[in-house]
Amino acid sequence: MASSYSTIVLVATLFVLAASISATEYIVGDQSGWTLDYDYQTWAKDKVFYVGDTLAFNYASGSHNVVKVNGTGFQQCTATSSNGTLTSGRDVIALQTPGRKWYICGVAKHCELRNMKLVITVLPQMAPAPSPSASSTLALPTIYGMVVALFGGLALLFG
Repeated sequence: MASSYSTIVLVATLFVLAASISATEYIVGDQSGWTLDYDYQTWAKDKVFYVGDTLAFNYASGSHNVVKVNGTGFQQCTATSSNGTLTSGRDVIALQTPGRKWYICGVAKHCELRNMKLVITVLPQMAPAPSPSASSTLALPTIYGMVVALFGGLALLFG
């Protein structure tokens, strides 16, 4: 009985660890956060976003907001009433589908005049690890991640 419970706990722990290893949370604007006069296109330029990643918009609540818009809304800095407006000051958006994503600040003219807008492209979930014959150096991080997950699961199980 205890053995089957331990096995279930270990397997569940490994699934949680594997999911958390593969997803990345991006803090929009890094230390600057979601703020006026920041170049978010330059910030996003060298990043690769995948389905399962999250965007965290950090700002002083009441000063800004985050509105998901379409390409036209992005270009014109306009949001329709059907768009959900996030206002918590720590808004986390899960990237659930691939494709272009557009976000603006809907407060005053922060988007139009102060550059508070972000566009990214989200790619499908990462492909499975390549076979060992393809490249042993690419397989090493995957093996390392599995070893870390295994020992982490065992530490939680017996710790």
